[in-house]
Amino acid sequence: MFLINGERQNTLAVTDRATQFGDGCFTTARIAAGRIAFLSAHLNRLRVACERLFIPFTQWEELAGEMQQMAQAKGEGVLKVILSRGAGGRGYSGKTCQTPSRILSVSDTPSHYTHWRTDGIRLALSPVRLGCNPHLAGIKHLNRLEQVLIRSHLEQTDADEALVLDSDGWITECCAANLFWRKGNEVFTPILDRAGVAGIMRQHCLTLLADSPWRVSETRARPEALAEADEVIICNALMPLVPVTAFAERRWSARELYHFLDPLCEPPITS
Repeated sequence: MFLINGERQNTLAVTDRATQFGDGCFTTARIAAGRIAFLSAHLNRLRVACERLFIPFTQWEELAGEMQQMAQAKGEGVLKVILSRGAGGRGYSGKTCQTPSRILSVSDTPSHYTHWRTDGIRLALSPVRLGCNPHLAGIKHLNRLEQVLIRSHLEQTDADEALVLDSDGWITECCAANLFWRKGNEVFTPILDRAGVAGIMRQHCLTLLADSPWRVSETRARPEALAEADEVIICNALMPLVPVTAFAERRWSARELYHFLDPLCEPPITS
């Protein structure tokens, strides 16, 4: 089911800058019991992205209402929200775009997340690296060709997710998740000031860990750092938390960090 600019339809103008240039942002939220998990965080993510991209979106109350209505109708599943600069001319200039587009859709929750959480997953190092761009780093913009290529390469392996580096070889994220690893009582996650997406669940985990017995830090690290880790986990707003059992020659069975965070990452279904 799609909702585009408040109307039930599944077509978008070919002049929309989402199709012409990937000129927009999006967020993907979990629907549980007819409500949106971490609704305020998802709306704030879109606000920040619009500010960074200079998209003059102002219909926040309407958008929040539409999100909640679609979640109520779906009950359980996934809600995706796309905001684009709207329809415009052929060139790069967005001066004539004063009416941003909002596109909402719902779908089922990926079925494999259940056994991922129970059995854990395997990572494979992706040959596709993320370009470094501090202005776009952190936000979930519509330019996802890097992730498309990462997924294409991943599907040629027997791994479940990809370990993704930036163009300088630093650990950044996974194809569709953020990454944490633990060594003793110290927890690390990649700093995302040059590339990558600062996910909703990543931020939630950072907040939880800041007020916990674990010591957490954002860092730059090479893939070799995982070989020294006692535990690795990945997260996103839908899973929300999954243990990693293998990467290259390294295997993990410890789940201390996972068991600490997992119940706290089952979201309060509130605004």
